[in-house]
Amino acid sequence: MALTQRLEFRQSQSLVMTPQLMQAIKLLQLSNLDLSAFVEEELERNPLLDRGADGPEAPVAGEPAMERSDYADGDGSTSYGDDGGDLAGGASGDAFEPGQEEWMNRDLGTRTEIEQTLDTGLDNVFTEEPAEAAARAAQDAPPAVYTEWGGGASSDDDYNLEAFVAAEMTLGDHLAEQLAVAFSAPAQRMIGQYLIDLVDDAGYLPADLGQAAERLGASQQAVDEVVATLQKFDPPGVCARNLSECLAIQLRELNRYDPAMQALVEHLDLLAKRDIASLRKLCGVDDDDITDMIAEIRRLNPKPGLKFGAAKTQTMVPDVYVRPGPDGGWHVELNSDTLPRVLVNQTYYTELSKTIRKDGDKSYFTDCLQNATWLVRALDQRARTILKVATEIVRQQDGFFTHGVAHLRPLNLKAVADAIQMHESTVSRVTANKYMATNRGSFELKYFFTASIASADGGEAHSAEAVRHHIKQLIDGEAPAAILSDDTIVERLRVSGIDIARRTVAKYREAMRIPSSVQRRRDKQSMLGNALSAPASAPDRSRDTAAV
Repeated sequence: MALTQRLEFRQSQSLVMTPQLMQAIKLLQLSNLDLSAFVEEELERNPLLDRGADGPEAPVAGEPAMERSDYADGDGSTSYGDDGGDLAGGASGDAFEPGQEEWMNRDLGTRTEIEQTLDTGLDNVFTEEPAEAAARAAQDAPPAVYTEWGGGASSDDDYNLEAFVAAEMTLGDHLAEQLAVAFSAPAQRMIGQYLIDLVDDAGYLPADLGQAAERLGASQQAVDEVVATLQKFDPPGVCARNLSECLAIQLRELNRYDPAMQALVEHLDLLAKRDIASLRKLCGVDDDDITDMIAEIRRLNPKPGLKFGAAKTQTMVPDVYVRPGPDGGWHVELNSDTLPRVLVNQTYYTELSKTIRKDGDKSYFTDCLQNATWLVRALDQRARTILKVATEIVRQQDGFFTHGVAHLRPLNLKAVADAIQMHESTVSRVTANKYMATNRGSFELKYFFTASIASADGGEAHSAEAVRHHIKQLIDGEAPAAILSDDTIVERLRVSGIDIARRTVAKYREAMRIPSSVQRRRDKQSMLGNALSAPASAPDRSRDTAAV
């Protein structure tokens, strides 16, 4: 076979990831908070993007901007009445009607003529006592010195009430103030400040401080001495390296750290398992004393640093609202508060096009216009896609909205993607970090996609979330004398038509943080025993043993 050279034309199709397509994909999977931050950056970067006006009449992404009216006031805004007429006067304030101007220029005559017209003396009109007049004048007079209020502000616009708000005291600041008093040596203060910077929001130091001495160039004994002093700071229990040490510090402050309590604190794992019999033997006390000791442990604060302003939790804002419709169905709508209002300023671009002469400037503003247009289109497409996916989810899970979690159906991404004629990856991006507010609470969109569990009688499959809900109901309804094991739960589920293995029941139970049957039996028997043995007025069994 001879090798020859020749020219050929071939026609093929390929998917090219353009920057605009990549931007649309990126916006689709962002949450409403991340989307707001992204839009803020684009508003600062692109001069042709304008922030839409807030309010019920404000245009959202994808809608054209309202044209400027000739009756706009001085700041460029327009106020309209019910009949469409302009209610705002000009910025100079001289746009009076002819009748008003004629009345203002009209001569009212002398004092005698005015009193005859009013049929009373001018002294009787709005009379005021001298004391009241002086008080009114003092009240209406502006403050003589603004520095007394605003720290040197020269006008009301510069006056800031937030300057008087006290800053929130953090745990690090609180410990640093005590550090300055506790140590006088610079080396100890340096070690203490380094350790304070390692304290987390709960008030704990890292469990391993072996590298602290090496990094600070100090001896391990010096670091241990500073740690011991820090553990005496307020709040009690701060700068501990584990839970046992935190509770021991607080018990020493209360003079309650005797040998029995020390044994209890050192075996918190048995307390978590409710192994009261083993704890009673280790502590060497009777049932009444072990009950009092456990009550004392519960009164302590396991996370003392949280009272000094932990990280603020961001409130979840739903992207979609689902409400019952008048026809018995469900009405799905987007949350307009989470949709950014962005407009393209075509007027500004037209004015710039007439004045710009340099090719580089023209290219820059052309790119800005293209990017702004694509951003508005991407935001509009994102809103439409979210609404389409949410509507299909509500249609597929109609039983959940009507009857509850027990009627949640198995659902996967492919079923929704085929119904709305989109790709599974698009549906996956839409359901990420998006929330839906319903009549049964707020849920993430991914909550409605659950695995399928076969039916025992060959009927319709069950949702994994519905099965977990069924398991929780069975455990919540069990009696203390008849705790359900995992095998018993499997049998009861099979009677209900759910075919599930024992290991799956154990996995679901652990995912819901439900202890085993042995642990639940201990917990419920302990609670029942405490309720039966507690008298109306329990005597104080506090021990007077000296603290260790």
